[in-house]
Amino acid sequence: MTAAPRTTLVLGGGGVAGIAWMTGLLAGLADAGLDLRTAETVIGTSAGSTVGAQLTSGLGFEELFARQADPALQADEIAVEFDAESFLGKWAAVAAESASPADMRRRAGALALAAETVPEAERRAVIASRLPVHQWPVRQRLLIVAVDAESGEPLVLDRECGVPLVDAVAASCAVPMVWPPATVDGGRRCIDGGILSNDNAQLALGTGAERVLIVLPLPPEVMPRALGPFEDVVAALRKEGARVAVIVPDAASTEAIGSNPLDPGTRTPAAHAGRAQGRATRLDWS
Repeated sequence: MTAAPRTTLVLGGGGVAGIAWMTGLLAGLADAGLDLRTAETVIGTSAGSTVGAQLTSGLGFEELFARQADPALQADEIAVEFDAESFLGKWAAVAAESASPADMRRRAGALALAAETVPEAERRAVIASRLPVHQWPVRQRLLIVAVDAESGEPLVLDRECGVPLVDAVAASCAVPMVWPPATVDGGRRCIDGGILSNDNAQLALGTGAERVLIVLPLPPEVMPRALGPFEDVVAALRKEGARVAVIVPDAASTEAIGSNPLDPGTRTPAAHAGRAQGRATRLDWS
């Protein structure tokens, strides 16, 4: 019997709509014969950290899908007004005023620390309700990306770091000026890992993966990047010998996700659109 290729799964940011869409997509890929719960390494940023924690929880895809598609089983999210175009415009202005990527991250952190948001405990409770289990996976390597709000230092959190899984996911999902920074590691305040990169696919370099699947609810061309072009990361992975496939929403999924990916009402349609897309996808490993 031929061993399955060593696989790294990269899950990007995209709000609650992105969580639902990625869950549906992964369920649809499993329907078509590719079960990514067997991926050796899962790299999650923002929404991707939630999906990574769910995917490695031990639950089957039908239950994971139902938790997104069935309103009776969905986590209680906090509704928030969010305009993606305006938000991205603010970050473009911050980036233009910054002397370096690290300076940009510090500026983003300062804005996050000063913003009026819901209480941190309330937000953490939402994150906890999303996760089927609150312990780090043992059989797989789950990497969750966040950023120190004060220093701008990137943080890659895993089961060895001493940070509880719920806190790690809360940190990675702490969208600046929308949600409060999350407290980890004895008082360190952290913000969304998407401030570093919405995919952080560079973390797949050096993992020895034979295949890398990158799943992005928000296409890379619409997201600001402090780490250079997305295509350069993909090229570097291929240079290492990995076969790489990238999935972004198709037209139906884009419509289901809508203009406000933080709207809890997008979850049911995004999950169903993702599953249909996953079933129809034939991956081009190149």
